[in-house]
Amino acid sequence: QVQLVESGGGLVQPGGSLRLSCAASGFTLDYYAIGWFRQAPGKEREGVLCISSSDGTTYYADSVKGRFTISRDNARNTVYLQLNNMKPEDTAIYYCRAYYTASRDYWGQGTQVTVSS
Repeated sequence: QVQLVESGGGLVQPGGSLRLSCAASGFTLDYYAIGWFRQAPGKEREGVLCISSSDGTTYYADSVKGRFTISRDNARNTVYLQLNNMKPEDTAIYYCRAYYTASRDYWGQGTQVTVSS
């Protein structure tokens, strides 16, 4: 069964850090581009950052540059999102997506991240 499962969300204070994980099963992430998206209450889902499958090139939304980092561990079939210096506006449900083709486009169920004092 093809599945993406996010974990690592939770409550963190402003300025704090979290590391989210996205573990794949039923397929291998090696050839997939991976993206992290988020959706805040009352807002549309937005792209946060992504990493290519070929050369590891990364793309970041301006709002997270210098604070968030994406990495992939193909041996563990897992992608990570490191969130540093977090702000209240980072509060959202975070989703990972693995894309290879239109018919091989998978999403996880999401993990809640809340930044509050």
